[in-house]
Amino acid sequence: MHIKWNALAQTAGISFGVTVAVVAVFALGILALSRREAALGAREAEGGRASGGRPALLAGAYACFALCATAVGYGLVLIAAP
Repeated sequence: MHIKWNALAQTAGISFGVTVAVVAVFALGILALSRREAALGAREAEGGRASGGRPALLAGAYACFALCATAVGYGLVLIAAP
């Protein structure tokens, strides 16, 4: 039995990089949601209505979560592929 150490190192490096990227994108989504909630809270404290407020942050958060879900789904497809 011969182990291809180069291929093993490449696989480990790529999987580590993808894991860090997915976690970072998910964290950006959480950050966008928390900033939106803070903006809504500040608007409500000023006496304004709490609806609306920074739709770009909500869209960005949804985009981050969709990207994470896509990466996880692709990983599952790779695992389940024959």
